[in-house]
Amino acid sequence: MTSILVTGGTGTLGKPTVTRLRADDHQVRVLSRKPGPGRAVADLSTGEGLAAAVDGSDVVVHLATSGGRGDVAQTRNLLAAGAGVRHLIVMSIAGIDRISLSYYRSKLEGEQLVAESGVPYTILRATQFHNLVDQVFGAQRFLPALLAPAIMLQPIAVEDVAVRLAELVGRPPVNGRVDDIGGPERTPAVELARLWKQARSTHRAVLPVRLPGKMFGALAAGALTVDGPEYGRSTFAEYLR
Repeated sequence: MTSILVTGGTGTLGKPTVTRLRADDHQVRVLSRKPGPGRAVADLSTGEGLAAAVDGSDVVVHLATSGGRGDVAQTRNLLAAGAGVRHLIVMSIAGIDRISLSYYRSKLEGEQLVAESGVPYTILRATQFHNLVDQVFGAQRFLPALLAPAIMLQPIAVEDVAVRLAELVGRPPVNGRVDDIGGPERTPAVELARLWKQARSTHRAVLPVRLPGKMFGALAAGALTVDGPEYGRSTFAEYLR
């Protein structure tokens, strides 16, 4: 039995990951600022309580995200507290070295901190989760049309990512990145919008959007998809059902 601490264990990816790890008979604690069963109380943003929370953990699965610049500080605090950890598994995003978004730059900086820390580690990058694509379209509910960027996406189910994370827990650290993973289908965002439109019973037209600039060019060239065979099993259409 492996003792595992999961940061972000109550989040979108964290919940299925914790469930999967516990089903594999691991001893799992969730890092949280609030006490509760199966939780280790600490503040990842300030570092308060982190050393005690990490103590005794064989593996730390780092899934927490602030959605912005705070990710760098959280990673730095975790590394300072986790010097004795046997394996740090870090969740990241496919394409962050090809797309100049501030959040992606923060994720890339976090990866670099981990690589330079001396802590044994493995970094896993995945494509966008199904629920994120759902949220992007859902956020347009007050617009007269459904806008979809003219790019290719390869969304993946969080349950499929959780399976891969559980596999990595059972393996030694690679001190680098393992192969990026993506969903079972590479699909134009316009087609995903049409699937979403049908599932959500909206009659608005789907309008493809093209933007100038280097970043959109990278997106259009497939920066948000991964090379090699697909990993995920669940499609976006299945998620919508």
